[in-house]
Amino acid sequence: MSKRSVSGQSLGGALWFGGWLFTLGFAQLVWWKAILGLVVWPYYLAVFLR
Repeated sequence: MSKRSVSGQSLGGALWFGGWLFTLGFAQLVWWKAILGLVVWPYYLAVFLR
């Protein structure tokens, strides 16, 4: 029996993805703006959290 553990990176990625989906739904973005948001949003999030 091997033990499995969930790392913090998995949770962070899930929260990021959930936030991105919420942003898409809340802002009612079209597909090309959603793709742009996928690229640009992590940059601004990293600058803010720095």
